[in-house]
Amino acid sequence: MDADPGTNAGTPHRRARRGGRRWLYWLVPHALLLCVGVGLFAARPARPAGRPDPPADIPLAPEAGPLAALADRLRPLAKALAEPGPSDWLANHRERGQTFAQYVASEPVTARGERRVLHVQPLGDFTPTQRRIVTLVAEYLGLAYGLPVAVDPDLPVSLVPERARRRAWGTDQLLTGYILREVLRPRLPADAVAVLGLTASDLWPGSGWNFVFGQASLADRVGVWSVHRVGDPDESDEAFRLALVRAAKTAVHETGHMLSIQHCTAHECVMCGSNHLEESDRRPLEFCPECVAKVWWATGVEPIRRAERVLAFCRSQGLDAEGESLAQAVEALRRG
Repeated sequence: MDADPGTNAGTPHRRARRGGRRWLYWLVPHALLLCVGVGLFAARPARPAGRPDPPADIPLAPEAGPLAALADRLRPLAKALAEPGPSDWLANHRERGQTFAQYVASEPVTARGERRVLHVQPLGDFTPTQRRIVTLVAEYLGLAYGLPVAVDPDLPVSLVPERARRRAWGTDQLLTGYILREVLRPRLPADAVAVLGLTASDLWPGSGWNFVFGQASLADRVGVWSVHRVGDPDESDEAFRLALVRAAKTAVHETGHMLSIQHCTAHECVMCGSNHLEESDRRPLEFCPECVAKVWWATGVEPIRRAERVLAFCRSQGLDAEGESLAQAVEALRRG
């Protein structure tokens, strides 16, 4: 899933170099950042455990100073990343991270001018409960980024041909690169800052990988994610809330990459990379102070109003833990 400077060397990258198909380069470094699967590490050598050195910072652009000062109010609430376990993302993918100053200097993709709408593109069939999750995740995306969201008419899964499918893990899987390149990119609306395909089908990104929660292309502003592995939302109210949080995390994460936000390596953050579901579940639904400043910069959203609206959503859906941390953030931002 994604679009940032990871080090996902391995089979997908080698195939791209031999075949000359540029879209596969997204897999190294611009993709596959919430990756899960037995055999993942057998496909590429594990890197030494331990967090990488922090990024060398650069001077902050003066016009970004007020947002940086606002983000400083949130820093006492931030939780530093612990040392990764042997199967965790940073134990296997050495990433330096990205400061707010580096983000601003990188001339990132932003939601300004005519491109201000986040489009959610359903692909295939959904159960009524899954459809409810689609609706809620679309609502949450709009609040998290302070942007209008459009849920576009469903597309049939038949748009993905047999050559871009396989049977694995007891289920049918769709090839993410085909969806990005052939299904979503040609349908990119003129007003879209990004298009996120959503499917109930399982996803896989190509040779050497087992499956992914999602994948995005920074260059083309398209991404796809799946609710296949979020659990059974019909099992109970608690299971529904867990599925909702998991789906929202992936959607927010993918959208962040399409706005040029790289993986976070400093704090517990929705933009952290995850190698497996347990690691993903440890991540918060919200951005850390360093990354939320990037959202403010990219979208022009008013920070306090954004936090208040995200808090109201979490409370309305019974997301108590997420609401508690957001309430602290709202209070810190208001104190000024």
